[in-house]
Parts: sequence; C-alpha cells; structure tokens
Amino acid sequence: MNLPKRNSADGRCYWMKPEVQEELQPLFDQCIQDAIDGRITRLDSLWPPVVVSSQGAPFEVWELLRKWAEAQRAETLDAEHAIAFSENLRRLSRWGEIDHYLLDLLKRELQEKYFAVTGREDDHPWNREYSLKPGIRAEEVPEPLLRFACYVAVSYKVYGMSFQYLDTNYLFGLVGKVRPDMVKKLKEHGTGRLPLPLQKRKTEHFTASANDAFAVIRMTAKDSTEECCCEVLNYLCELLSQEEFPRSYAVEFKGPEKRYLPITGLPQKGINQLCACAVQYPSLHSLLERYARLAMRQYERYTNLSDEQCALPGSFAVFALGMLGQEWRQLVWDYLGLCDDEHSRLQEKFLREYVKRFGFTADTVPIFVRGVLSMQNMKYSKDYSAWISNAESLDALLSAKAHLSEIVPSGFSSDEDDDDDEDDEHAQETKASPEEVLQYAWETVCHVIWGKDSAKGGQKAVETAPEELKERCREIFIPVTEDMEQKGGLI
Repeated sequence: MNLPKRNSADGRCYWMKPEVQEELQPLFDQCIQDAIDGRITRLDSLWPPVVVSSQGAPFEVWELLRKWAEAQRAETLDAEHAIAFSENLRRLSRWGEIDHYLLDLLKRELQEKYFAVTGREDDHPWNREYSLKPGIRAEEVPEPLLRFACYVAVSYKVYGMSFQYLDTNYLFGLVGKVRPDMVKKLKEHGTGRLPLPLQKRKTEHFTASANDAFAVIRMTAKDSTEECCCEVLNYLCELLSQEEFPRSYAVEFKGPEKRYLPITGLPQKGINQLCACAVQYPSLHSLLERYARLAMRQYERYTNLSDEQCALPGSFAVFALGMLGQEWRQLVWDYLGLCDDEHSRLQEKFLREYVKRFGFTADTVPIFVRGVLSMQNMKYSKDYSAWISNAESLDALLSAKAHLSEIVPSGFSSDEDDDDDEDDEHAQETKASPEEVLQYAWETVCHVIWGKDSAKGGQKAVETAPEELKERCREIFIPVTEDMEQKGGLI
C-alpha cells in the first residue's frame, strides 16, 4: 500500500501531529493491533526504538504504549491482550522503555479506583498503606486487571533494575489485598514459564527448587563430592540459560561441609560455600567459569546480600578461580569491567587477598588498578604501599600508568560526571575531559596505595621512599597530562 511520508525529525517514523492525526490514525491503530498479535518488527537498532506494523507503518514504541495505556480501563481490560502487547513491545525494545506507562496505568486503574491510601502524599507509593475503599468488595476488582498487575510485578523482578523490587512489592501488595491466592501461587510455583525439571529437581546428591517470580534458587546438597558439585553447578547453568529467569536473584545453598573461600570479609553465604567446595576439583573449573559468565550481568546483584556486602552475580565463582592463579586473569578482568559501586563492593575483599597472594607484578597490577576503579572509595591500606615498595612492582605500576586508558572500566567517571543534580546544559559545561578522567583515575589508584602520602603530587611518598626507588616514585606521581604531552597523545 502507498504510505504517507514519514514526518519525524530523523525521518525514521510517524509522529502523530494534529495536522496528520486523521490520516495516520488507522495506521496507528493497526500497529497497536499488530503489537497485540505479535506481527510487529523492529525497524533498526537505533534509539529511540521504532517498530513497524504489518502494513509497513513505523511508530515509536513509547507513543504506542502511551496511547494504548491511556485508553485502558479496569472494567474492560483484557489481560491476555495486555500481556501480549506489553511483551511484544518489551521484546523489541527493553523493559525500561515501557514500564513507567504500565505502572501509571495500574496506579490509575487499580490503586486509585479501588484502594484507600494512608500516608503522606509525597511518600513513594511503596511506602504507603493500602486497603480496599469502603463499600468495595474484593470480588468487584476485575480479575484480568489483577492478572495484568501480577505480570507487571514479575516483569519488574525479571527485567527491572535491582532497586525496582520495590515496584514488585507495591503491586503484589495491592493484589494480595484482593486475591492473596494469586500471589501465593506465584510464590510457591513461580510464573509457570520455567520447565518443570528446573522448577523442582531431586537427584541422589541434591534437591533444588527455583522460583522465577520471586527470583529465589534453593539447593540442598547431601554430600560434598565432585559429582554433587557438578550437578549443582549444571543446574545453575541450566537456570541461567533461560533468558527470562531474573538476572538478580538469591541463591540459598546448604551443604554438609562448612568450607568457605579464603578471603577475609566475604559473607559466609551458601554461594560462597558452594564455590569453595567446587573449586577443590580441577575438573569443575571450566564449569565454574561457565556459571560465572552466565551470571555476570552489569547492574545486577545477589539479592540476599546486604547493601554493604553487595556483589555482582557470579562474584564468588570469579573469586574462587581468580585466587588459583593467572590462568583465570581474563575472567577476573571481564568481571571487574562489569562491577559498579551500587551493586558490587565485594571485589575490594578479593583484590586485597589477590595481591597479598600474588604480589604486585606485571600480571596483577593491571587487575588491581581496574579493580580499584570498578568501585568508589576503595579503602587505603598501608599494606599496599609496603607490598609495592620494590623495583619490579613500581615498574609494573608505571607500565599500568602508561596503558591507563586501556585499563579503566568503561563505566568509570570523575566526580564531575557523577553529579546527577546538575541540569543538562550545566552538565555539558562541566563534563570532565578524557584527560581529566584519566588523571582522576590515577589519583584514585595512588590514594588507595599510599593514602594521604599521595597528596600534593605524592611529595611525602617520594620523600619516604628508599633512595633507589625515589626516581620511580617521582614518575608515578607525574600528572597524567604531562605524561600524555611527552608521549604525544592519550595514555
């Protein structure tokens, strides 16, 4: 069919402007129906995401969602259509592109229509108390609306950021006031999408269950043999190979042998115990790595660890293998590139034991530097300055400085870049240059090693260094920008 000319600023899609509303409305409505029926496709990989209808008409995902959500009503909402529509758009874009429209819909049609609220108006929804409005019976709340609310709650758990468990709890709290059986079923059996052999498993060596709605994996081992560890790790890998299983989750493991990784300060949780047991067996090392690589996802975390001991999924497997030696250097390197301060802090405990065991060498210093920059405010330790006070270690640190731009994790930024309160225009004016970011990174590394002695260009660190090491120390504290000028470009 002959389609109108695309009118968006970038020429990728249609914008529903008033002057073309009447002409585009049938195409827009058809695209919504195609999204329900699963007949839309993604236009390209650019952002914002654009989907194309069966007739070839392209529209932005957010506009389809907004218009569809505004038209939905509690009394007429079709749960199957709503879930299909949301899933097909999520699949072709991402959860973060659609979730706020779905949450707003449920606040309007579920919470505001059927629930009385207590608490301050400026509180977050999840901090307030809800009860059915006087005169409204539980059976009057439409079941399709409740089923859709459960879908959105589970999706927050599966696809949302780790802190969005609060939205999950908020929605389940509403549903639980009306149909506690719905929430109970999800708690006991999950969404039902996991294959039955993964929902429950029992072998000669262990029993296990997994709930994808609440992101919990429970395993009990009957022994600590190689066969048992192999079966448990394979089960974890099978679970994480299911793309829809949550990427932030709790692992609750119990085994007969209370063995833990030899890293001071790590929480003595079940996943620590499992990895410490499995790493005893060389034949399982590749399986441990497979679990780690399946588990490692940026901005995700083990949900049963405290904020102070937060860790990226896969951390304990990485630590177990990393402490074996440099053959696992690439795994550790990749892991540290995914860590961030809000979701992973346990790498600090690992890094200390790592350099304590292997020393500051040409192999370990780049790992240490990358690890320091994978988090904020890593603690200074006088041991670091003592361990690095030799020619070989200082040379390794100088080599790392010369290749700093290759070591810094992609998400690292200076303090100026981290100020979320600045407006966009001011943020553009104060955004740190690449040279400034590298200088800040290097000062961070030096402070972790020398503490206050690294201030004022490392004056005290140089003064107190052995005479034969002073020149190396001076080179370490030369500003990065000066090194770049000498070398003619970025380090």
